[in-house]
Amino acid sequence: MADAVTELKGRIDKTLEDLRRDLTKVRTGRASPNLLDGIRVDYYGTPTPLSGVANITSPEPRLIIIKPWEKSVLKDIEKAIREANLGINPMNDGEVIRLPFPPLTEERRKEIAKQVKTKGEEHKVAIRNIRRDANEALKAQLKDKKITEDDSKRLTDKVQKETDDGVKKVDEIISKKEKEVMEV
Repeated sequence: MADAVTELKGRIDKTLEDLRRDLTKVRTGRASPNLLDGIRVDYYGTPTPLSGVANITSPEPRLIIIKPWEKSVLKDIEKAIREANLGINPMNDGEVIRLPFPPLTEERRKEIAKQVKTKGEEHKVAIRNIRRDANEALKAQLKDKKITEDDSKRLTDKVQKETDDGVKKVDEIISKKEKEVMEV
């Protein structure tokens, strides 16, 4: 009977985790190796995550250094970074690739903050869809006489509370990220 609520909680947690993962790829004023998470390098014909072919470090707030384990993949790494459209120009010195991050302009910060807000809204919609699914499951259980009218009301209230909590957490995550983006 509380399956719908348990499933709802699990799905909301997954949605929040997805949002956090999405936001690690959003560029703030600092250079973060997480920005390169989605990049795949053609490694002997196999698309391989960048972290699987090189060591990635951030020795300074505005610099990422990529040191491949094999020099032969330098060109492929450079190509993959250019194709990822990060807005960063990789500098290849034959040993390592340096990714210098220029400071963000005020205009670019606002643009990124807007993208962050959009991601937040998308995840809020996902949470509301999860709520709809849970409520439909409860209605079906009530119709099949698996739960009573009172149980249905109580569980529907619980579903709403969990949804509100999830949306509130999305707002907190988004506001924290926006603050990070707007920081100079």
